[in-house]
Amino acid sequence: MSNWSGRIDPETNSPRWHQRVQPLTEGAAPGTALVGFCSDEGVRRNKGRTGAAGGPAALRRALGPLAWHQSAPAYDAGDVVCQGEDLDGAHRALAERVAHSLAAGHFPIVMGGGHEVAFGSWSGLAKHLEKTEQCPRIGIINFDAHFDLRDPQFVVSSGTPFAQIANACEQRDWPFAYACLGVSRAANTQALFARAERLGVLVREDKAMTAAALPALIEALNGFMANCDHLYLTVDIDVFPAAQAPGVSAPAPRGVGLEVIEPLIEHIRASGKLRLADLAELNPEYDVDGHTARLAARLIHTLAP
Repeated sequence: MSNWSGRIDPETNSPRWHQRVQPLTEGAAPGTALVGFCSDEGVRRNKGRTGAAGGPAALRRALGPLAWHQSAPAYDAGDVVCQGEDLDGAHRALAERVAHSLAAGHFPIVMGGGHEVAFGSWSGLAKHLEKTEQCPRIGIINFDAHFDLRDPQFVVSSGTPFAQIANACEQRDWPFAYACLGVSRAANTQALFARAERLGVLVREDKAMTAAALPALIEALNGFMANCDHLYLTVDIDVFPAAQAPGVSAPAPRGVGLEVIEPLIEHIRASGKLRLADLAELNPEYDVDGHTARLAARLIHTLAP
């Protein structure tokens, strides 16, 4: 809990996150469970700039001083650490942590870490749902400049999680429902666009995601969410412009602004179907004055009930 600190105001009714977050214990009342995923092994394999393993600690430091307006309790569920190159082991450990939190009635928010976090997060939700549902319809909504649909048969990395999930759905005979919003055409090959089309991915490119387009984006999201029983939201912080989020594994020269993404996240949360969220690619080694960590902390503040 050493990363949870901040000012304490003398006025009454002025709590901040660092005063409300408690260690997660068995039998705790349902609330938000914050899970760290300390890994950039997937980023290294994907030839990105490493440092995202330090993201969870930076996020806690940025979130701690924020004013508390939540109605449900919040807990620190600790970190899952990727040991050396054992990404498979880290995925299994994260899946177990997420599934355990869901079974206890909590809303898990996973703090990455590279975007390899997504396969572990989704696996935890799948592990939880398959106990009671034969064919759950899980909708994945990814705000990201990249599809992350590279073929995992060559190497599992931060660029492969949604292809891994598609394969896992096929093995289970589950539907694969994936929306990728904020895609940069310059950062994704023709092969990845073709794979997204074959998989029926809902795609919106970065240049189409403007404040003026919000009504159309919400309409598209509504159509996507209507066909899902459960939602998993994943936000790659590199979807934001580099000026807003310099501390990421792959900064975006264009990106999509917070003024567009935040209301969409609020709309997703209001659906009542959101079961799990994670944030990926925060790289504090390249952050400028904590801008990126503060942005990611605001997203958690927006997501937590």
